[in-house]
Amino acid sequence: MFDLITKKDTNVKNDILSGITVALALVPEAVAFAFVAGVEPMVGLYAAFMMGLITSIAGGRPGMISGATGATAVVMVALVAQHGIQYLFAAVLLAGLLQMLAGVFKLGKFIRLVPYPVMLGFVNGLAIVIFLAQLGQFKVLDALGNSVWMQGEMLYIMLGLVLLTMAIIFFLPKLTTAVPASLVAIVGVTALVHGLDLEARTVIDFVRDMLPEEQKATATLAGELPSFAIPMVPFTLETLYIILPTAVIIAMIGLIESLLTLSLIDEMTDTRGQGNRECLGQGLANTVNGFFGGMGGCAMIGQSMININSGGRGRLSGITAALVLLGFILFAAPLIEMIPLAALVGVMFIVVIGTFEWASFRIIRGVNKEDAFVLFLVTAVTVIADLAIAVVVGVIVSALVFAWKHATHISAKMHTDSDGWKVYELEGPLFFGSALHFKDLFDPQNDPQDVVIDFKESRVWDSSGVDAIDGLADKYEQLGKKLHIRHISQECRELMSKAQEYVEMNLNEDPRYHVASNKFD
Repeated sequence: MFDLITKKDTNVKNDILSGITVALALVPEAVAFAFVAGVEPMVGLYAAFMMGLITSIAGGRPGMISGATGATAVVMVALVAQHGIQYLFAAVLLAGLLQMLAGVFKLGKFIRLVPYPVMLGFVNGLAIVIFLAQLGQFKVLDALGNSVWMQGEMLYIMLGLVLLTMAIIFFLPKLTTAVPASLVAIVGVTALVHGLDLEARTVIDFVRDMLPEEQKATATLAGELPSFAIPMVPFTLETLYIILPTAVIIAMIGLIESLLTLSLIDEMTDTRGQGNRECLGQGLANTVNGFFGGMGGCAMIGQSMININSGGRGRLSGITAALVLLGFILFAAPLIEMIPLAALVGVMFIVVIGTFEWASFRIIRGVNKEDAFVLFLVTAVTVIADLAIAVVVGVIVSALVFAWKHATHISAKMHTDSDGWKVYELEGPLFFGSALHFKDLFDPQNDPQDVVIDFKESRVWDSSGVDAIDGLADKYEQLGKKLHIRHISQECRELMSKAQEYVEMNLNEDPRYHVASNKFD
């Protein structure tokens, strides 16, 4: 599925080197998302460190990288603007607690309900989002402070460095896999830019562009260790009312994206992550963020792809990335600040190529039009709105398509037995979508005195199906005719009211399954 995967084995050297590569790529993303959320860059960097470290240790997917993300950052903007950063820390803390509850109640398993076309749409949309995000690095500020596209020599240098980075990452593995190609590309392009004194924007230029004019001269990524502090908010119901909506959305988006990324890496590496443990790990990381001044986050698909493509498979890769990032913040900020943005853009473009499911174009020609529609829909909503919203929309549409397609799949074979009884042998599912068609299969007015409905090749899926059987039994009863129901489950019998007395029990042949119903709630 992903041709850029070169290694599937876990070893210490690969994990450490890939972790260093990821740490270099984490910096501009964390800074950018901090500005999106309306907080200082260090809040995003602290989040990247804490999310990465804790989820790598306690999460359910070795090799997956977590940090501050755009999906959660956009949710935080309004809360920070209206109530301040302390309320954000409280919301992130609460979101973490909600995520841990999801893990305790084992809700991570529901990610298996995401259909394959939705997964394809998620992956393709994600690749497009990552690509579009990199285009912003081709803009600079003019004399009036407006963002404009690069032109002339600066543009040509930027494009050349991006292509050089991509070429190194693509061709180096053909010569040697001793070190991650992405790390070689970043270090090599950085040395080239500063050795030749090329006019290329660096990470610190990116930070300065986002700061007010009076702060540009003193801009730096150097910082201290995050310190423990309880969010300074009133512990009242009013505060809970303020932060709860944001916390719920952060928790839901974070889990959806993290669990989908987990599933994606599972497929890439032919391994199996633990969804419920990942819920606990994400929740613990966000809770710690709330106490130590971070903006929280979730799994980062781009950085996770860099890690996997660079050979990182174990927990050590994520731990290394987090610790190296902290080391940069504490001791080596100038080294990070001098990295050309072109090198990081080139790395992310390679991620885009490896993430996009090119085979989906061939798959579309082979699948039915409904699956193709879902794939394109999820891709479009991912690009236009949000990854989590796209997945929810895709799952709902897929469920409706499934219900519509199976609504007419119920049928009946009819014959008259030796006693003169008319037998309806049902085939297909009986649920809310097929209940109406089920009723049309019968002819109470013209049927003989005794009628048999045999469910041996059919199954009742929900309470709508049970109600349909009850309604049919009521019609036959009003006509003074005898209805016999065979091979139906005990759960269905317990939910029936009108038709229960007509059920012929056979403990050896009757099926056993649970019917979805709110009848006794």
